[in-house]
Amino acid sequence: MSPLIELTDRGLYCAAGGFYIDPWQPVARAVLTHAHADHARRGSASYLVATEGARVFRTRLGDDAPIETLPYGAPLRLGDVTVSLHPAGHILGSAQVRVERRGEVWVVSGDYKVGADATCTPFEPVRCHTFVTESTFGLPIYRWPAQAEVFAAINAWWQVNQAAGKASVLFAYALGKAQRVLAGVDATIGPILTHGAVERLARDYRASGVPLPPTVYAGEASRADYRRALIIAPPSAQGTPWMRRFGLASTAFASGWMQVRGARRRRALDRGFILSDHADWPGLLGAIDATGAGRVWVTHGYSAVLARWLGERGYEAAVVQTRFEGERDADGQEVAAEAEEGA
Repeated sequence: MSPLIELTDRGLYCAAGGFYIDPWQPVARAVLTHAHADHARRGSASYLVATEGARVFRTRLGDDAPIETLPYGAPLRLGDVTVSLHPAGHILGSAQVRVERRGEVWVVSGDYKVGADATCTPFEPVRCHTFVTESTFGLPIYRWPAQAEVFAAINAWWQVNQAAGKASVLFAYALGKAQRVLAGVDATIGPILTHGAVERLARDYRASGVPLPPTVYAGEASRADYRRALIIAPPSAQGTPWMRRFGLASTAFASGWMQVRGARRRRALDRGFILSDHADWPGLLGAIDATGAGRVWVTHGYSAVLARWLGERGYEAAVVQTRFEGERDADGQEVAAEAEEGA
């Protein structure tokens, strides 16, 4: 019997169900794990997504995209398989895709993090025989600090900048990370201004029921507010004419890559805050173990390292090369511009 899921030139394909998971090119039926552009590509004839993320998928895929939604945990029969979507904890509406046929279960996780945050449904381990995992931060050096500590550090940096008469510009991916920052900082410190790409997606989050503090689109804000404000923008805004309006400013980046020695310096940032929407090394190992899977396909990032570690511990582990390999490389440089559409 052929594998339940196979790698093709268009992405992961389930022949028994007639669908692709996060296809790289337009296909007849796509099942999507989340709305980042390296996983949600335009042009397919139909899409199946988690209900929680309907608004952000619509923004990313376009008003005319044929989108069908499915609540977390609800089974759907497609061809000869049963499909269900389960929380991945990555961003709003992110999902693991569970595929079952005659008692055999595969789970394609997409991107995930195991720590809960206020902007999306937390990760849910799903038991399976084969687990397809990301490995964006699949090295033992990646171990995230407590979220409360990170947000306290961001608040303190913002307050120091205020006292010095500087604007505080924090770069964060427009979909997911920016909203997580909004939900975590102390909005009583001062006004929060946003880049257009961030503001548009913040509206989607609010409309989806996620509480976020008030924000003002930076293009409509008073210049008098700049030096008191926290300004949230996608990384692509750094070094562009858009930044000039703020005058004297301190810059920072919220990313897991800020744990890499020298990443902040290479990006010419004043501060780096370690905040990731992906699992760290202990999170990856714990998530894989919780599935009970004997076979693990590893993709995105440090896949060879994680696959080797798993193989040495008795897993049937293999590296699966996909076209899109995560949002950043080890130097913190952009690989897939997931956050910059419409910037």
